[in-house]
Amino acid sequence: MNCKNCQIQLQTDENFCHSCGAKVMRNRLTFKNLWNDFKERVLNLDNNFFRTFKDLFFRPHLVVDGYISGVRKKYMDPISYMGIALTLSGLLLFLLRKYFLDKINFDLPFDNFDPELARKMMLVSMDFNSFLFLLYIPVVTLVGWVVYNRKSYLLSEYLVQGTYSLGHYSIFTTPVTLIILLLAPDYYFDLSFPIIALMALYAIYVASKIHGFYWLRTLLFFFGFGLGFFALGILLNIIFLLSGVITLEDYMPKG
Repeated sequence: MNCKNCQIQLQTDENFCHSCGAKVMRNRLTFKNLWNDFKERVLNLDNNFFRTFKDLFFRPHLVVDGYISGVRKKYMDPISYMGIALTLSGLLLFLLRKYFLDKINFDLPFDNFDPELARKMMLVSMDFNSFLFLLYIPVVTLVGWVVYNRKSYLLSEYLVQGTYSLGHYSIFTTPVTLIILLLAPDYYFDLSFPIIALMALYAIYVASKIHGFYWLRTLLFFFGFGLGFFALGILLNIIFLLSGVITLEDYMPKG
């Protein structure tokens, strides 16, 4: 048996590599194992961020398959990577609220939709942004597991793929969003929907690199993702109603 991180030969009774110190992974991933790995590693971010970032663009199958098969030293783990994504997203929201909120055009392309109401809805959604974004992980995970899973990943193993995909999407779209706010804040809302579509496209790209590309499966993934996006939209509107930002009368046709 060889270490999956440094490839040095190990004794069958060794639990840690005597060369690099990596833990020997013998069991498949379960939710319990994911939780234990989170507790051991979430406060120990290593210096492999840039390698993980680069390979999630060009070789995501190596990152995801590596983590699932037991590689723990070469790449940053998905929980830590998602933590960085949420930190950057939180910083972007702080800048948006402090410097750009008054520059955004809230005139949405819907008849009789109050721009001030749109502004209030955005403020509430910003308060729940991290929670709502994390809800996309089970959407991408479950839809991908049903549609694309050609390697017989466990659902908990496919959760690793979904977490890497959404974390990376958030990291590389954060500077894009900031550029939009700096150069063309009037188009922030117009460009927000294509950026959401990019989330699905990147998840498909990662799944295709790992499981192979299939047109029918891609269409099914878009359909499932659309259903999930619609469900999260309903949840967001429920939050708006419960917070008092909007009322049932706001849904009624005007004029």
